[in-house]
Amino acid sequence: MNATLKQLLNRKSVRNFTGENVKNEDLKFIFEAAQRCPNSINGQQVSLVYTRDKNKIKQISKLCSNQKQVEIADVFVTIVIDFNRTSYAIESLGKKQVIEKSAEGIIVGTLDAGIMLSSLQTAAESLGYGTTAIGDVRCAPYEFIEILKLPSKTYPIVGTTIGVVKQNVIASPLKPRVPIDSFVFEDFYDDIKIKEGVEQYEYDLKNFRVNNEMDYMTSYKGTVCSFYEKYYMPEVKKSFEKQGFRFEDKEI
Repeated sequence: MNATLKQLLNRKSVRNFTGENVKNEDLKFIFEAAQRCPNSINGQQVSLVYTRDKNKIKQISKLCSNQKQVEIADVFVTIVIDFNRTSYAIESLGKKQVIEKSAEGIIVGTLDAGIMLSSLQTAAESLGYGTTAIGDVRCAPYEFIEILKLPSKTYPIVGTTIGVVKQNVIASPLKPRVPIDSFVFEDFYDDIKIKEGVEQYEYDLKNFRVNNEMDYMTSYKGTVCSFYEKYYMPEVKKSFEKQGFRFEDKEI
């Protein structure tokens, strides 16, 4: 197994940091690697806003449901959908951009941001740092827009921590995933396998948590139910619209 596969197969979210600093040179490499990831039409419609300011990180932690892992990280990076960049390029040609008013625009921006998140985290982890994706930036979008001074046609879609990992975290076991035959299908989607995989994973995850003294946590079914049975980030739609994003697609 090569080093890249080994790293990817052993990836885990890290929530415990030593408090040591991420090296400036390493952070530069991480951002350069993120910038090289693929993006739609080479529009480069994603930007990064990062901070190492401890007071600002503490403020961000409070906005992200008081997550301690955010507060103790050395670096917090917000990944921003950025159609402000492309809008300037288009307006400089005397044209008008409409992509942020289409369903495709929101899909493109979100997809490219997700690809960049993965690339950024992989780069950080290859240098020995730990990361965790933070979706809770969308719990307080207006505050993030203000803190980061985001203009119209931009949106803070997800964040990530970066920090030096505590050694005991490195040795911790990997959380299981749904059975691979209920995740990868050849030729067609198999709904029966999906349901069988959910039942198996419910059993596997419960055993994992019991064996690792985490049995106080909810089950897989309970966890997804606690989020997905309700509109758990109710400000996303309104805040997207405030930033100039809305579906106005017209049939051609």
